[in-house]
Amino acid sequence: MDLKEIKEVIKLMKSNDITNFELEKDGFKIVLKKEQQIITQRITEPAPAYYTPQPIQNMAAQSATQQIFSQQAADSASLPEAEDPNIDYITSPMVGTFYAAPSPESPPYVTSGHEIKLDDIVCIVEAMKVFNEIKAEISGKIVEVMVENGASVEYGQKMFKVKKI
Repeated sequence: MDLKEIKEVIKLMKSNDITNFELEKDGFKIVLKKEQQIITQRITEPAPAYYTPQPIQNMAAQSATQQIFSQQAADSASLPEAEDPNIDYITSPMVGTFYAAPSPESPPYVTSGHEIKLDDIVCIVEAMKVFNEIKAEISGKIVEVMVENGASVEYGQKMFKVKKI
């Protein structure tokens, strides 16, 4: 077998997607192997988008409502909100589902008016089928529970308004 014949065999391998070729003839043996490139691709599912449907209003009512909210937003933007230095917030440390109690039959961990101490459990946030107990990082009195039981929470979202004592 000469070089011309070997080149012909290589062309045939390329055009027909042949990866191995062996020929043995009269004490002459040739083995041609083509390396296969292995491509791996990791496919992940995108995080689900949270969508809250809005009620449909007629265009005139919607326009009037938008004007009222625009005016209120402009008015409130000009007046800075006075923050009470004794008010702090307990925020969500992760994205998940907020639960106020350890089970549907149990009373909530805390309610408005409840006094909490450092490291008291205030709620549960479920993330990826793991129930994470959320502990208070401050001591004080719960002024407001800002999330409904079973609602989705985002990272850093305010869950409890607390008055420091």
